[in-house]
Amino acid sequence: MTAIEEQFSVRLAASDSDLRAAQRLRYEVFVAELGGDGEMVDHDARLECDRYDRHVDHLLLTDDSRGGAVVGVYRLLRDDQAARVGQFYSEDEYDLGPLRRSGRRLLELGRSCVAPPYRGGPAMYHLWNGLARYVLEHGSEILFGVASFHGTDAEALAQPLSLLHHRHMAPPELRVRARAPHYQPMNLLPEDRIDRRQAMRAVPALIKAYLRLGGQVGDGAFVDHAFNTIDICMVMDTERLSEAHKNIYTRGFTA
Repeated sequence: MTAIEEQFSVRLAASDSDLRAAQRLRYEVFVAELGGDGEMVDHDARLECDRYDRHVDHLLLTDDSRGGAVVGVYRLLRDDQAARVGQFYSEDEYDLGPLRRSGRRLLELGRSCVAPPYRGGPAMYHLWNGLARYVLEHGSEILFGVASFHGTDAEALAQPLSLLHHRHMAPPELRVRARAPHYQPMNLLPEDRIDRRQAMRAVPALIKAYLRLGGQVGDGAFVDHAFNTIDICMVMDTERLSEAHKNIYTRGFTA
């Protein structure tokens, strides 16, 4: 095992202090860095919180060279947990009827973030390895969740949104749809007017990572003014992953 491999550990939050560490990192990324807000955000304590936090699993990436500091987070909400809280988090933004009617085991991925000094390096590799183990342990079959573009100006994002609409739309049986009145069409440009290279440069790293795994998008984006984002819903059917995708998924990768 290399020194870098020994530097990181991945585990589930197991205490109130673990949860606060996750919420603190989320605050630094989603609130302080990206300008988001929410009715349960604690600005005094610098914690990004909501009503789902007590009902989900938080996957934590820690830097053991810094005393186990939490440097990455994934929030995981299984369908059995969603039944207890009453809904999935993204259900406020998207009609998840097609996924619910599938009868398959669902896992919602959310609040994924990595501290700035760790982006673009091996940290995400380890976080995704931990996610792969979690999925296999719980037998999750469909992974989904919202991923975001920064800002709320859809016209400025016409290239990447249109690319996702034309090239990466989920099949009808898994095609969730953004809810009105926040539904934002993604088909803003005809396909022959898309500069694919320019469009992909504008796609956030997390969305690119999902696409590499064979992830697809729902119908329409959701403009979230509170969090200063345009959200899309990514859907990944684990049965449809190619062997190449499965190797990436079970091995992890750097986003």
